[in-house]
Amino acid sequence: MASTSVHIESVTKQFGDFTAVNKVDISIAKGEFFTLLGSSGCGKTTLLRIVAGFMQQSSGRILFGDKPIDNVPAHKRNTGMVFQNYAIFPHLTVVDNIAYGLRARGLPSAQVDERVRKMLAMMRLEHLGHRRPRELSGGQQQRVVLARAIVIEPDVLLMDEPLSNLDTEMRIHLRSEIRTLQRQIGVTTIYVTHDQEEALMMSDRVAVMSAGHVEQIGSPADIFYRPRTRFVASFIGESNFMPAEAVADGVYAVPGGGRFNVPAARAAELGRKAEIAFRSHDITVGAPVAGGWTATVVDAQFYGATTRLVLDLGDGKTVQAASTGHAGSVPPPVGTRVGLALPPDAFWIFPEKR
Repeated sequence: MASTSVHIESVTKQFGDFTAVNKVDISIAKGEFFTLLGSSGCGKTTLLRIVAGFMQQSSGRILFGDKPIDNVPAHKRNTGMVFQNYAIFPHLTVVDNIAYGLRARGLPSAQVDERVRKMLAMMRLEHLGHRRPRELSGGQQQRVVLARAIVIEPDVLLMDEPLSNLDTEMRIHLRSEIRTLQRQIGVTTIYVTHDQEEALMMSDRVAVMSAGHVEQIGSPADIFYRPRTRFVASFIGESNFMPAEAVADGVYAVPGGGRFNVPAARAAELGRKAEIAFRSHDITVGAPVAGGWTATVVDAQFYGATTRLVLDLGDGKTVQAASTGHAGSVPPPVGTRVGLALPPDAFWIFPEKR
């Protein structure tokens, strides 16, 4: 299957006084599964539609490989598009839905039949070729839409929240199928979602977007373990944020008596007041140590595989600690005084939020 790299160079899109996409630069490698992740209104779908050719950017340019495509109409960009609302043809059978793009391109009937046959087998739809969309489940309809996008052998596959209308079980199943299929055919894929778990599980790299900007680009592990901005730290995973104040060179104090050592250059950059963040699952709860970081358990929330403790640090500040449970494990009762510990590489420090 054809595949190409995609280069988004300083792309901006304005609607009157509103800037939906602001000077975005992204390079996507050939065959990469690249995800645009962010909440509603962050600009991710607008950017995808610009790449597809459904919308013209205000400035900047898009290249497929080394070829600028800004003046190439959408139907000539050789992209496959999977929409959130499926956009499946209700009056056509599964076979005719999949074959639609091939017939529109004027391919010979024998070639169309062969490609459709292979796609039906790949999507495990062989027994459903004669059915119409109303006779299919949501997951089957989504596989038909995906097959229709892939059968034309696009240079780039574009997917806009393709699983958002499915129930949780079907969504989990299909995201694994999509990722496996993408690896199998090797097509460059740009995937849009607001679901961080989906992005982390499926992607080679992720761009986290906020208010039209790209906050960070990296592998799923990079953005989860090494967030570069406060927004990424708060958006990805479950994080605690605490006010911190410098009490010595490179040492910051937090509520509850905790102390964190920060590299001198970073401390000098931050100044006296800052904010420390860490994941709930990284904090360890144990017996209190004299002079150490301590808290009081104010709630214990059981989630099956994990238990989340709500901990009062004093001064009206609470944090959460999540731990993996096992048969017979009992969380500390509410009211228990506990000690807290955090590995030195498990926290991030940011300028004080204003």
